[in-house]
Amino acid sequence: MVSLRRALLVALLALLLVPAGGASSLPLTTRLANALAVRGNSTDASGAVAVDLATGRTVFARHADLSLAPASNEKLVVAFAALHELGPTYRFRTAVVARGSQRGAVWHGDVFLKGFGDPTLTSLQLARLATQLRFLGIQRITGRVLGDESWFDSLRTAPGWKASFFISECRPLSALVVDRGLYDRHIALQPALAAAGAFRRLLRTHGIRSGAAAVGRAPAAALPLAEVESHPLSRILAEMDHESDNFEAEMLLKTLGAEAGDGGTTRAGAAVVFRDLAAADVPLAGVRIVDGSGLSLSDRLTADALGALLVAAWNDVALRKPFWGSLPVAGINGTLEDRFRSGPAHGVVRAKTGTTSRASALSGYVRDRYVFAVLQNGAPVSAWPARKAQDRFVTALASSSL
Repeated sequence: MVSLRRALLVALLALLLVPAGGASSLPLTTRLANALAVRGNSTDASGAVAVDLATGRTVFARHADLSLAPASNEKLVVAFAALHELGPTYRFRTAVVARGSQRGAVWHGDVFLKGFGDPTLTSLQLARLATQLRFLGIQRITGRVLGDESWFDSLRTAPGWKASFFISECRPLSALVVDRGLYDRHIALQPALAAAGAFRRLLRTHGIRSGAAAVGRAPAAALPLAEVESHPLSRILAEMDHESDNFEAEMLLKTLGAEAGDGGTTRAGAAVVFRDLAAADVPLAGVRIVDGSGLSLSDRLTADALGALLVAAWNDVALRKPFWGSLPVAGINGTLEDRFRSGPAHGVVRAKTGTTSRASALSGYVRDRYVFAVLQNGAPVSAWPARKAQDRFVTALASSSL
């Protein structure tokens, strides 16, 4: 009986000596390390970092310099460069230009529907262009309606993609794509020709007859007749990040090449992104920017690079609001709508997800307190353990920020 009483007394004293809050009273570094300790989550093929925004101090780092496939976290670097180079108010434009002249209600010559890489261009906007031509008094075009996609190169995919990614993960790329390439209930493999055909039909419904639809390059001296613009870049980035839109990311990367690089190519756009990361003092060891979406098997980022990028965006007064605002909100919308439905991370975490068969990632902000990045790879990656580790890591940070 005495020994039993002693045992009970020892147990009671042990309970009394446990600090209030249990695991939550452990140092944050320990809690973050424990969060990543999920069965099936390979720590050797994972990298993670957390940074205190107030002090700039790294509060946790594990394999943070490990070069890893980023999945859709690649879109973060593209969004950063786009805001830096183009600005949040940038708008894509689509124009109608022509060669020839107008006599009365007849345009004598060809008209060109010229695209400048708008990933959100729709038939409704083409109808507005047709309305503008009709307002000019044009009722007939003697020449052809030509789709001009020369703002970009003619490659429909990006380097390093699996063949199965084409169309299933990303529609064909072109400087002139209407309705994301959907034409006559199928995806057009020649987007500019499909756009010209769609525009010709709309011209006819607006009382303007024309010649055949084809593809061609407008001369430099072509006369401007009509133009439409997209929503501002800040809104398009929010759509891209919320839905993890591969097509918009790839079109944006080519736009960076056309506007700020050596031309409208994926390679030129990637060079612009790399240049902007270097200018922002993002550590580039182990970083490879090959496409805009993260589909390429050759893309590589590090947790360190993502963390530094997120800090740089936060510290830039012009970039902070549109960059932060483009990210999904935990438990509320986008790709985070079904995660963090409750708990301390709900509504206070903004982050970009990333998922492929070989990579899982989550990077973003916890309130205005922390930046975090978690990258996990595998062959294939263990999706549910990876996601569980990410969620636990973010929840630990959110609990600490209360």
